[in-house]
Amino acid sequence: MFPRTLAAGAALAFLLAGCASPTSRTSAPVEINLVAINDFHGNLEANRYVLRHGKDDKGTEMKAGGIATLGGALDAWRKEDKDLLFVAAGDLVGASPALSSMWADEPSIEAMNRMGLVASSIGNHEFDQGAKELLRQQQGGCDSPRPNKACQLNPDFKGAQFTYLGANVIDDRTGKTLVAPWRIVEVKGVKVGLVGSVLHDLASVTVGSAIKGLTVEDEAATINQSVAEMRAAGAKVFVVLIHEGGHTDEAFDKTDCSELKGPIVDIAGKLDPAVRLIISGHSHTGYLCKVDGRTVTQADAMGHLLSRIRMTVDPVSGRVEDINVRNVVMDPATIAPDAQLADYLAGVRSRSDAVLAQPVGKIGMPTLARKENEAGESPLGDLIADAAVAATRDQGAQVGFMNPGGIRRDLDSGAGGVVSFGQAQAVLPFGNTLVLQDLSGAQLREVLEQQWDRPGDGRNMLQVSQGLSYQWDSTRPKGSRLVPGSVKVNGAPLVDTKTYRVVANNFLADGGDNFPALGKGANKVDTGVRDLDALIAYMKQHPEVGASGSTATLAAQPRIQKVR
Repeated sequence: MFPRTLAAGAALAFLLAGCASPTSRTSAPVEINLVAINDFHGNLEANRYVLRHGKDDKGTEMKAGGIATLGGALDAWRKEDKDLLFVAAGDLVGASPALSSMWADEPSIEAMNRMGLVASSIGNHEFDQGAKELLRQQQGGCDSPRPNKACQLNPDFKGAQFTYLGANVIDDRTGKTLVAPWRIVEVKGVKVGLVGSVLHDLASVTVGSAIKGLTVEDEAATINQSVAEMRAAGAKVFVVLIHEGGHTDEAFDKTDCSELKGPIVDIAGKLDPAVRLIISGHSHTGYLCKVDGRTVTQADAMGHLLSRIRMTVDPVSGRVEDINVRNVVMDPATIAPDAQLADYLAGVRSRSDAVLAQPVGKIGMPTLARKENEAGESPLGDLIADAAVAATRDQGAQVGFMNPGGIRRDLDSGAGGVVSFGQAQAVLPFGNTLVLQDLSGAQLREVLEQQWDRPGDGRNMLQVSQGLSYQWDSTRPKGSRLVPGSVKVNGAPLVDTKTYRVVANNFLADGGDNFPALGKGANKVDTGVRDLDALIAYMKQHPEVGASGSTATLAAQPRIQKVR
């Protein structure tokens, strides 16, 4: 653990191989080059990306990312500046495709090591398996809550050679930060302070048991405290790595964008004036914005983009004279791959193929999409909610919910509609279990109304099982958007005083994704049945899913209807 009073010592202890070597100081301006990534989520291979230039652009679908391409880009840029700093803003692991998650995400940690990553903020998904696993990923070793996955690819897992940073996560037992709050690296004679933070509302996006015993403090306050500590330790330039973000309709590569909205805007406005660069994450959006004179960047997600950042600095005063930023698409067709990373990926694939290629079911179409219609319903969401109810019906399940944020990919199939284990696991990678609970009709109504209890006029539409249906009206005020009398369970009107048996994954059942009403049910039972296993079992029983006219295509009666 890392007491703030020892932060400088902790930072020095993490000065690892790969950091730039200092050169002699000069009064001439110095260029400090950084490359940033966020929300990699274990995507070792190139994956689907829709390249859009603004909200009115329908976009071009392509493959982007993959560790060989990312490494190739870094190789080329290091030829321009050998002192380049590669940094990240969290969620390097977690919610990962099977190629990484089946090995406890150790291949992703190793890939970042090989790319020379210096530091990353912790993200919410670094906590998916709890603090113990996060510390193992930092320090190495095989003592893991996932013993069937940890150290199975390599029996000598040495952990991250980069530094996880988290200034605002405190271990309640010690009163100290769980990981290092900050780190100083010296680049061309200039001491650069890197401070990391995760979103303050970590509890809303993490299973409660995973962060039990931890306190998450205010982002801006702890960043400012760390800046003061780094300044006292000699740092002249300060860079924030934060796993919190925002959204804008502006193009991912538009410099100095000005329409950024979301939590990162408020945080940026509270930071020490010496902070001129904020590298953000969490919202899976590409942007290069200005907020109160500060540069705020994000590089989409999944390795689709890398942010190239050039800071021009007075080496004596540390004054940042200019910041130039670009978001670069990681296109395998135009970027020469890093040969060593390509070989490493091939080795991981060869160890994984036998499991990933195993057929587990069939669907009636090439792809079942997670994209929601205007009302908020998706074919894949319907399928997953139905699968949860089917798996627990013998235990009384009547209604099933699925959070859309937990559906990480469309469900793809191969020849003849056959779905492999790897394709199914990519949809539900968390390993969540199904939890049953009793909710009154009034509580069910409250759960549904919480779909619109979001900042601005946002929404987070739960995917619902067959048998639950309702209508909603966007012109009605928050808290009463359900059309009166429209909520039905198995064709019968919802009765506020009646008890219904509801199934959801353990994250949702704990009130996650800001659905606190789902955390208040009675007679909770964790079935131990994984959501992925339920999905696979359902596909085996219903190979017609997705065929023309099936409920999964939304061709039958919709479950969710928007009237206005």
